[in-house]
Order: sequence, then structure tokens, then C-alpha cells
Amino acid sequence: MTAAGSADWAPTASLATLRLRARMLEGVRAHFATTGALEVETPVMVQAGVTDVHLESLEVRRADGARVGFLHTSPEYAMKRLLAAGAPDIYQVCRVFREGERGRRHNPEFTMVEWYRLGIDHHALMDDVDRLLRTLIEPYRGVGETRRITYSDAFRQALGVDPLVVGAADLHESLTAAGIDVPEAVVRERDSLLDLAMATLVAARFPADAITFLYDFPASQAALARVRGPVASRFEAFWGELELANGFHELDDAAEQSARFQADRAERRRRGQADREPDSRFIAGLEAGLPPCAGVALGFDRVVMVASGAGRIDEVVAFPVERA
Repeated sequence: MTAAGSADWAPTASLATLRLRARMLEGVRAHFATTGALEVETPVMVQAGVTDVHLESLEVRRADGARVGFLHTSPEYAMKRLLAAGAPDIYQVCRVFREGERGRRHNPEFTMVEWYRLGIDHHALMDDVDRLLRTLIEPYRGVGETRRITYSDAFRQALGVDPLVVGAADLHESLTAAGIDVPEAVVRERDSLLDLAMATLVAARFPADAITFLYDFPASQAALARVRGPVASRFEAFWGELELANGFHELDDAAEQSARFQADRAERRRRGQADREPDSRFIAGLEAGLPPCAGVALGFDRVVMVASGAGRIDEVVAFPVERA
């Protein structure tokens, strides 16, 4: 028994919530069945971790300490290899893992719904995400009018700055003037300051009980998206201030993707993070030819939180990391 008197073996989600979760999973698969997408499965344990400085892959090691692989943070690389091999529109419901992510809205192991549509851009994919979210949420609570806003306009409204051109010093000054405590470690890090502004000021202005799409991120935050001048063809979907999904008009240039991976590695070294070799098979897939497509990753547990009114991710999963 824990100090609070509850049984440590018991699930943290109620059976009613687990039933709701199961119905919502049925809704996910019904959506993709009606839109002609193929459900696929790819390995959970992969040979390459991610280079992204904001993510850490969980390592899998043998008893003697030798590394066997990594638990994937997303099925993205493998799914794009399937597309390069000729697959049609595809989707996957899978468990993903991210080291060090634990909190009210985070568990190191969580459920992701990831999908790719051929021949469309990120704007058309936002329509698809909106339809799926409404299908999943509306049976349980009202959903207001969907809003779309550019990253630039959202920052202008919240902070009075243009995030595409503002420098780190001016951004730091604006955050401080708005009453935000800026950690010393990020005062000269422009993208880190933008992330801090997003987390503390920008998303807080998004309407509650509605879906907001934030799109056209700064090119410096492109990740695996195409870049158009100063902006990346990337979007995020929010429910109020809660991020639900991250989508791209996918980059299909192997040389550019390789250069981004190397830039990630240099930044990881600067920050003292572990080096990660890029996924060579993913790059080879891009070289073979990724068809024009857009893709998105949706945090399914968070969508269940919205539908059920839960305040913590522990309320919508049977066993969080401490009870796994």
C-alpha cells in the first residue's frame, strides 16, 4: 500500500475511462478505413536513435552492457521507408518512448497515431486532422469553431514581436517585460526563447474547448518539414493550450535531411548531449525517392484527456511508468 492508502498494483485510470479509450481507438481505425489508409506496423526497437536535441531515445542494452538498439520516439523514419517502397496512404497506432519525459501531461511511454497522405500539403492535412479530432471528441463534449493562425500572427498578438525576424536580445527583453522568468541558460538561445514564449504566453491565448492550428513555423524549427523562405511547412494542433499533434509537408530531399541531421549532432555536442548517428536506412529511403506527402503525429492519450476531461495523463492510461 502507498502512503495515500491506494493499492500500487491497481490501474490509475478508471474502467469507465478505459472503455472510453477503447471506443476512441475504434474511432481512429474507422476514420482511416473510410479514407482508404492502410494500417501498418513497424519495429518498436530500432537501430538508430533520434538526433533531435529536444528528444532523447531510450537505449536497450544486454546484460553485459552492449547496446542492442533504441526504443523509437516515433515510427516516422520506418513509415517513410514504406512510402518510398510504394505504399499508399498509411497510418499506425503504436507505443512510443521518450527518455526523461514525465509530468502531468507526459509519460515516457505513450500512444501515438501517426499517418501520411500522398500528394497533399500541410494545409490539406490540417483538414484531415480536424475531421479526426472532431470524430473522436464530439461524442463526449462540445467542440468550438476551429481556428487557424500563423506562428507569426500568434506571436504578434501575444507578445508584439515578429518571431521570424526578432533577435534573441529583443525577445528576451519582451519576455521579461511580460513577467516571464527566463532561465540564464537560454537567454541567448533564440529558438529556446521562442519555445519558452510559446509555452508561457502564446498557447495560453488559444481558445478553450476548440481546436487551434498553428502553422508556418520559423525555418529554424523545420525538423523534417519543407522550408519556404523564412518559414517551415509545419503545423501543430492544440486544444486550448494543450498540444495534440505535430505535422509536416514532408521534406523529400536526402541531402538536405542529412545536413539537418549533422547540424543536430553539432548542437547536441555543444549542449553536452549524447551523440546519435543518423538513421542511414531512412536517408537511403529518401534517396530512393519519397513521394510528395504530408504526415502528422497525434498524441492519442492527450486526445483521451480532452474527451474525458482528465487533468493528468495518469487518468487515461492503465499503468503509468511508476506502476508499469
